[in-house]
Amino acid sequence: MQRRHLIAIAAIAMAGLSGFSAQAQTADMKKIRIGVEGAYPPFSEVGKDGKVMGFEIDLANAYCAEMKVPCEMVQVDFDGLIPALQARKIDAIIASLSITDDRKKAIAFSNPYYNTPARFAGKAGAKMDFSPAGLKGKKIGVQRATIHETYAAAMFKDSEIVRYATQDQAFLDLKSGRIDLTLADLVAIDQGFLAKPDGKGFALVGPVYDDVKYFGTGSGMRKADEKVLGKKFNDAIAAVAANGTFKKLNDKYFPYDLAPKK
Repeated sequence: MQRRHLIAIAAIAMAGLSGFSAQAQTADMKKIRIGVEGAYPPFSEVGKDGKVMGFEIDLANAYCAEMKVPCEMVQVDFDGLIPALQARKIDAIIASLSITDDRKKAIAFSNPYYNTPARFAGKAGAKMDFSPAGLKGKKIGVQRATIHETYAAAMFKDSEIVRYATQDQAFLDLKSGRIDLTLADLVAIDQGFLAKPDGKGFALVGPVYDDVKYFGTGSGMRKADEKVLGKKFNDAIAAVAANGTFKKLNDKYFPYDLAPKK
């Protein structure tokens, strides 16, 4: 399964990392502050105890264990993650961050660690033409500052694109009938909406969207970190895949394989 909605690890310049100077090596890091959204189940969400949980959180902890560095999960709204990174309020991002040309101007990208395509969610059984002309006038909900927003705005110019701070807000408006469709990550729709009571009567609809121009794969980091911290993350991603931890976590959350394609 092609993964086109990118989950990313983005790390700030070494001078900004917690607990060490610009000359220090990753081994000297006392802590990595990882920016997570906490509103994108099953990848990350806030549990009843107030702590973030989910597939991404488990993976982040596994990567930090491989790097032998403790991590602190810092919850940030999705559209504030890159600004928080740039402001050095966090040291890394693990939050379904897709590759775009604009982002590549600001950060570099490391290796991918999961793959899923984008899909529409809508009323089950609804007959609809999913061409740009067929969706003219339709209200399409997207999460703000995501690749889905970019794609929907570019491809469905005659539709009304409705933007939300979180994907859950889009799901709520879909259920209430305030929008006709929402475009999001397949897994986020399947596990975060359709598998829950609110998703009754809705389904994945329309084609699979995996246009490489919009849904490129890879993980991101500050360009200054590509050779040092970026390598540490790449090595951790490879180790977690090789030692079976990725598959164990994958099977814990999903009935299908999210491993990135080689």
